[in-house]
Amino acid sequence: MRFLYLLFILISVQSIQAQNQFTVDETPYKTALESAKTQNKPLFVMLFADWCPHCNKMKKEVFSDPNVMTFLNKNYICVWKNVDKEEGTALKNKFRTTSLPAFLFLDSNENLLYALKGEMKTADFLTEASNALNPKLQLPYLEKQFLADPSNSNAYFAYLNSLKKGRDRNEIAIPTHIYLNTQSDAQLVSETNWRIIANGVTDINSREFQYVLKHQNEFAAVASQKRIDRKVESIVNELLRPLVDNLDTVNYYKQREVAKSIRLQKTDSLVFKFDLTLAERTEKWQFYKKVTLEDTQKLVWSDASFLKDIGQTYLKHISDAESLKKSILWVKHSIELNDSYDGNLLLARLYNKIKDKKTALKYAKDAKVICTEMTWSTKDVDTLLAELNSK
Repeated sequence: MRFLYLLFILISVQSIQAQNQFTVDETPYKTALESAKTQNKPLFVMLFADWCPHCNKMKKEVFSDPNVMTFLNKNYICVWKNVDKEEGTALKNKFRTTSLPAFLFLDSNENLLYALKGEMKTADFLTEASNALNPKLQLPYLEKQFLADPSNSNAYFAYLNSLKKGRDRNEIAIPTHIYLNTQSDAQLVSETNWRIIANGVTDINSREFQYVLKHQNEFAAVASQKRIDRKVESIVNELLRPLVDNLDTVNYYKQREVAKSIRLQKTDSLVFKFDLTLAERTEKWQFYKKVTLEDTQKLVWSDASFLKDIGQTYLKHISDAESLKKSILWVKHSIELNDSYDGNLLLARLYNKIKDKKTALKYAKDAKVICTEMTWSTKDVDTLLAELNSK
C-alpha cells in the first residue's frame, strides 16, 4: 500500500509539472488575426528562437506560470512564432525586430500598440502586459500626443520611454529629431535637451551631435564632461560596430574617416580597436601591422592587456624582424605596467621568433618563476625551455 501511495504522489507531481510546462501553440498567424477580429481582442505575439537563452528562460519561468497564461488568454489572442521558421521570419521582418525575445502587442488591424524586448521577471511582464491594454499608454496615442506639439519635451519623453521598451535605436531617433528640429542651436544647451540628445541621437553627422562636439564646454556645464565623453564613444560604436560585425569593409573604411574626423583621443582609440578587430577577422595582416606600428604607443600605451593581445597577434601572423622587435617593445611595456606570467612567456616566444635565444631564455625563466610562485601548471613554459635548451 505504501508503495502504491508513493507512486500516486509521484504521478501527481509529474502531472502538475506537465500542466505547468509551457508549450508553443502552432496556431497560424492569419487564423489568430481572424480570431482577434471576431473576439474583439488585441494580439499578443512572442517572437523567439530555440537558440536564444533569454527566450528559453522566459518560456520556462514566465509563460509556464498559470497566472501569466490565464491573464494573456483572457485579454489577448496569443501567437508564438519561431523566427527561424517561415511565419516567424515574416513577422520579424514585418515589424523590424532585431532583438529576442520580442513581444508585440497588436490590434486586429496589425497596428503596433506596445512592444517589449528582452528577458523579464514574471511580475514585470504582467505589469507591462497590463499597461499594453491601456489606450493612453499605447504607442499610437503617445505618438499622436507628441506630434500635436513636437516642441513639448514631456510628450516627447512619454513617447520615448514607451518606444525604448521594445523598439530599436534607429526608431527612437525619428521622434528625437522631430523634437530637436523645434529647438534652436542655443536652446540645445540645456539639461533637458542634453538628455534628449544622449538618449535619441544616433547620427554622427546630425546637426545636434556636431553642435555638441563644437560646444563641449557648454554642454559639460549642464551635464558633465564624463557624460559627453560617453555619448561620443557611444555614437562611434553605433556607427562602426555593425559594419565590423557584418565584415562590411567597404562601408567601414568610409565611415571610419567620419569617426576619425572627430579628432579626440577616445574616439581615435575606439577606431584603432575596431581597425584591429576587422583586420583580424578578415586576416588583413599587412593592414593590422600598419595600424599598430602607427598608433599603438599613441592610443593604447597604458593598456597592458591590449598590448599583450597585439603581441600575440604578431607572434602568430607577423614575420619580419623589425616589426617583431617593435612588438617586443610593446609587450615589455605591458610587464612594466603589470608584471605577469603570460607577458614574460610571450616575450620569450617573440625573442625566440627573432632567433635571440639568450634573451628568450631569460624571459622564459622569469615566466617559470612567476608560474611556480602562483602554483600554476608550468607545462607551457617547460615546453619552451626544453625547446630553447635543445638548440
